[in-house]
Amino acid sequence: MDRKHKKLVYEKQAEILKALAHPVRIAILDFLKDGEQCVCYIAEYVASERSNVSKHLSILESCGILESRKEGLNMIYSLKAKCIMEFFHCITNCLKQEAKDSEKLLKVL
Repeated sequence: MDRKHKKLVYEKQAEILKALAHPVRIAILDFLKDGEQCVCYIAEYVASERSNVSKHLSILESCGILESRKEGLNMIYSLKAKCIMEFFHCITNCLKQEAKDSEKLLKVL
């Protein structure tokens, strides 16, 4: 891959990371990891207004992480890119390692 195409890939990857960089969006993804849900249940889970949750869902859907379908009067959302949960698993491992390192440092101090 040449530099020009790599730069384009990096920019697209940064867009996805930017879309993920909000605690409510991360909570939404965590809730959806077990299956599709209606906006009403997602809003209840993240303890936020539906209108606010809809904005977050729109951002996640626009970058290809979520997909939606209409069922009667309800919008149902699900993870389109299920592999994103592996990314969060990796981040959790980093946090655990950082906590262990801090613990070691505290013992030395």
